[in-house]
Amino acid sequence: MNKSEFVKYISTTHNCKQTEAETALDMFVSSVTGALAEVNEVSLVGFGNFSVSKVEARAGRNPQTGAAIEISARNMVKFKTGQKLKDAVNNK
Repeated sequence: MNKSEFVKYISTTHNCKQTEAETALDMFVSSVTGALAEVNEVSLVGFGNFSVSKVEARAGRNPQTGAAIEISARNMVKFKTGQKLKDAVNNK
């Protein structure tokens, strides 16, 4: 499901206009993005936790040439699902 399909799903499920649903979705995405950019954890009880973890620099190989390359350190977003989401997906 892409963004426009998801917006339509939200608007029909929650009986609101598509513009309102898109605004709500955009606010959620920008808020989570902003919080994670500041290296904060976002915890939504029952849904899950978004967090940032540090990935250290490491040596790697170019798959085409086999040459050794240095892969730089970076931050990675992690998501751990909450129990209500797990149960909903597994129909419990």
